[in-house]
Amino acid sequence: MIGAGLVLGVIPARGGSKGLPRKNLRPLAGKPLLQWTAEAASASRLIDRLILSTDDDEIARVGASLGLDVPFRRPAAAASDRATAADVVRHALEALPERFDFLVYLQPTSPLRSTEDIDRCLQRLASGDGDSCVSVQPSPARPEWMFYLGTDNRIEPVVGRFDAGRRQDLRACFVLNGAVYAARVAAFERAGSFLTERTLAYVMPVGRSLDLDSAADFDMAEAMLRHRRPLAD
Repeated sequence: MIGAGLVLGVIPARGGSKGLPRKNLRPLAGKPLLQWTAEAASASRLIDRLILSTDDDEIARVGASLGLDVPFRRPAAAASDRATAADVVRHALEALPERFDFLVYLQPTSPLRSTEDIDRCLQRLASGDGDSCVSVQPSPARPEWMFYLGTDNRIEPVVGRFDAGRRQDLRACFVLNGAVYAARVAAFERAGSFLTERTLAYVMPVGRSLDLDSAADFDMAEAMLRHRRPLAD
């Protein structure tokens, strides 16, 4: 709870995954991938109800064994390759009888995010004047040095100019890391998105920002966990 506001936590874990089949149950350092997020979210001081949104019976059973609330099976329309995070959240808000003030969306593919990351992101949202707060990490890639390929493979600068300047003179640049998406429920229902002109940022270190999409990502996460690197800021 934040003040008098109720907080809903949503962990999305559908059964299908084209890139890495059964990814949400794939072992990582001796645990199913889902378990890392379940443990971090369950330890939150602010989440009042934590649910697992899934369309898959096996994932539902594993989630329940981890202590997660599995109040429904997500319908196919909100579990397809085309379904968005907004689709998942909208379904959860409509399916649950309670009315929540805040929500936090926690993808299992960010297993290195900590309980503190979850709570600090929610606290930043509650203490600021934003509609939402999302986790980001410093970006090594610079938009000033990015190009589209135009006619005859000629480069076209993304930011509209060729003279990018020196790295040390450029503003710090950040990218979404997918670890924590928090929002005021009323604002989310209006916008239908976590990203608006009133979105705040919660900066996470690169060491806790790994988003697992491939077998190579799992190998990297295993190595980082062995050396405890994600625990350090």
